[in-house]
Amino acid sequence: MSKSREFFRKQGVRDAFRVLAWVPVGIFFTRHVYSLATVTGGSMQPTFNPNLSSSPLHHDVVLLERWSVALNRFRRGDVVTLWSPQNPELLTTKRIVALEGDLVQPLPPSPPTPVRIPPGHCWVEGDSKFQTRDSNTYGPIPLGLITSRVSYVLWPWTRRGLVESGQGKSKGRVRRLGDTHRFG
Repeated sequence: MSKSREFFRKQGVRDAFRVLAWVPVGIFFTRHVYSLATVTGGSMQPTFNPNLSSSPLHHDVVLLERWSVALNRFRRGDVVTLWSPQNPELLTTKRIVALEGDLVQPLPPSPPTPVRIPPGHCWVEGDSKFQTRDSNTYGPIPLGLITSRVSYVLWPWTRRGLVESGQGKSKGRVRRLGDTHRFG
């Protein structure tokens, strides 16, 4: 019998190949279906990390749902992860406040002139009133920067549950056109 055939008859080798066969499935699942993330920082307080000042080492762990982004389904009020337009190496978490065609009255530091959201863009804001760098700083963002929708808080256990879709701090500042946008 050849050495290679003998090698593949060993139980440990067969088990290793069985495990390795599932690696592409796992990679596909975490890139296109669901994955986990830790939310650090205070830009989404009180939605995430509400006790950050008293417990700076405890961060929320969330479930990221990726197929909405793959299908280009975006809704106002969704909490999403996106690549920062100012620092492409930074993944941030914000709430979608407005979609293409909507008219937004920005907050400082933006000028007080209403902004119409261009095609293929959205307006995102952190829920915190003081600790956020968002569209009020950098303007509308391309939808292509969005990587996932944050759907569930997994940790801390006492706060586990669905992430609510909501207005955040945009109440009365957005003139909306329609409810859901699907592009493509």
